[in-house]
Amino acid sequence: MGEKLSSTDRRRARVRRAIRAAANGRVRLSIHRSSKQIYAQIIDDAQGRTLAQASTLEKDLRETLKTGADVEAAKVIGKLIAERAIAAGVKDVVFDRGAFIYHGRVKALAEAAREGGLNF
Repeated sequence: MGEKLSSTDRRRARVRRAIRAAANGRVRLSIHRSSKQIYAQIIDDAQGRTLAQASTLEKDLRETLKTGADVEAAKVIGKLIAERAIAAGVKDVVFDRGAFIYHGRVKALAEAAREGGLNF
């Protein structure tokens, strides 16, 4: 028998399934939000490679940001991941919010990435 999945795992699987159906060969902008940090990755699922990444744990950002767990930090990471993605030759992505609700820091990161030049 299969093990029972938590509601978070079910939501993550549902979002990932919808993304896979809508991707059409685009790479994935995957985010993770913890209570203290926020992380973003551009992932090419066809090759199984991470093309670009940004997080609030990077040394230069840790020194400039007050905390890694606020909307301002999410905006900085959104702009940074957009710059790095464009430098890697990626312009069109599909947004993978994981199990996180599109609200607050997740929404701020997505809007900053759009302003930075990513299309999704």
